[in-house]
Amino acid sequence: MAGGIFSPLGSCSELEKANCHPLVCLLCHEPYQHPCLLDCYHNFCASCLRGRASDGRLRCPLCGHPSVVRGGTGLPPVDRLLQFLVDSSADGEEDVQCANCDRRCAKAELDTMYFCNTCGQPLCAPCREETHRAKMFARHEIVSLSKRTKDIHKKCPLHEEPYIMFSTEKKSMLCINCFRDMQGESRAHCIDIETAYMQGCQRLDQAVMAVKELQTSTREAIVLLKAMIEEVRNSASEEEAAINSLFGRMQEQLSERKKTLLKAVQSQHEEKEKAFKEQLSHLASLLPTLQVHLVTCSAFLSSANKAEFLDLGYQLMERLQRIVKLPHRLRPAQTSKINSEYRAEFARCLEPLLMLSPRRSVVGSAGTIGPGITGANMLPGGQCSKTLIVPGCPPASDKMSTGPMVRKPTMHRYISTKVLLAEGRETPFAEHCRNYENTYRMLQTEIQGLKDQVQELHRDLTKHHSLIKTEIMSEILQKSLQMDVQIAAHYSAVEMMRSVFEEVWEETYQRVANEQEIYEAQLHDLLQLRQENSCLTTITKQIAPYVRSIAKVKERLEPR
Repeated sequence: MAGGIFSPLGSCSELEKANCHPLVCLLCHEPYQHPCLLDCYHNFCASCLRGRASDGRLRCPLCGHPSVVRGGTGLPPVDRLLQFLVDSSADGEEDVQCANCDRRCAKAELDTMYFCNTCGQPLCAPCREETHRAKMFARHEIVSLSKRTKDIHKKCPLHEEPYIMFSTEKKSMLCINCFRDMQGESRAHCIDIETAYMQGCQRLDQAVMAVKELQTSTREAIVLLKAMIEEVRNSASEEEAAINSLFGRMQEQLSERKKTLLKAVQSQHEEKEKAFKEQLSHLASLLPTLQVHLVTCSAFLSSANKAEFLDLGYQLMERLQRIVKLPHRLRPAQTSKINSEYRAEFARCLEPLLMLSPRRSVVGSAGTIGPGITGANMLPGGQCSKTLIVPGCPPASDKMSTGPMVRKPTMHRYISTKVLLAEGRETPFAEHCRNYENTYRMLQTEIQGLKDQVQELHRDLTKHHSLIKTEIMSEILQKSLQMDVQIAAHYSAVEMMRSVFEEVWEETYQRVANEQEIYEAQLHDLLQLRQENSCLTTITKQIAPYVRSIAKVKERLEPR
């Protein structure tokens, strides 16, 4: 049993190259001299630990765990167990001489030597067979040389009497006097030496088995951790390669989209500049005509008499009215702002690269809580809504959405619609919203009914393991297909209204843009006036002391 504690590690020896002989110090690499035990159960020589303590604590040179040291030596207590093993190992290295025949046994022959604890003498194998087999030696205790009892373990140091009992309560051997001095309740915990030895061996076997299991688990954990370190290294390499590859493709896509956007900006610039120049040319040609007619009117009024005025005046007035009624483009037909929607375009070109398949994890980076369940399905408070997401079936919005516009949540859209309808303005879009809400609520109610049926069937199948009729599933599937047709038809009807609304939105956008420009100009004018007033205030504050001083001088000079 004891020989198995320090058995070689076998196939896992490569994992413990740092380990050396259990009786050799890990710092000086020499046999232990007064070995000390730290709180982390690492042993070192007392001389190797001397001077390492600081503020009553000593850090392990191997693992860094702090140990509390007491006393003036600054050293942890001596490990008596390891000291015993060191002493036993030193004794085994000496040549032993048989007390009967004076035969010397070399180090390699120590296993054939015996020791009589009663005589206190070593015996060789022949002398044990020839001399100590007699009846007079029948009560002598003969053991192998490695298990001989030393003098320190024979007698009680207090009473100089041999040990005869063992106290399981105090974990110490007792002589007859120690046994007599004990109290009555403590004697119940005393057993003989042989029984204590057998029980101790059994408990040591159990402890050794537990340590061996821990040793096996530790080796497996080391192998697993080394494998995980290798996996981490490979995963990091793969991730770096994927990042570099994706970044390169993103750069290519962004570069191509950048060129396209710059061309679009240049095209818009040319178109707007051309339109503004044509309008400017028209107005520039109109201005001389107006000037000529104003001069003509002035000259006519100054030179014509009443008869001439009545004869030609109405003709001149009719001409001026026609000039005013001509379609003159006085306001800009479009805004001066160039909008390429570069943010949306860049996002659209990166979308195919970033729309990767989500990894299966308990909590993902995008709020995914598992396959088929996302953060959008979680209600406030952590409860899961009645929304089932079927793997492999994309939502209808993914099929119907055509632009990169960020969609507002349904609740936000519902509130915005309520506010719009509450304003009371009868516009085509308000009427459209009113009809849309009615149809949407009807479709939503039917979809919710299908959801409840599917969830109930899913619960019966997974929890209650009850059979589901195929007719029910076929009916639900048929209703789902019909709902898909209705939703697609409603979507097409809504989509057809886009051109009508876009015309209204364009006119509104032009009006709003002009109003915004006027509003910004008003703010700018007010800020400019405020700045001028601030300058006047500063100048007044600077002049005020001089005015007051001159006034005081004037008051002093006036009486004189």
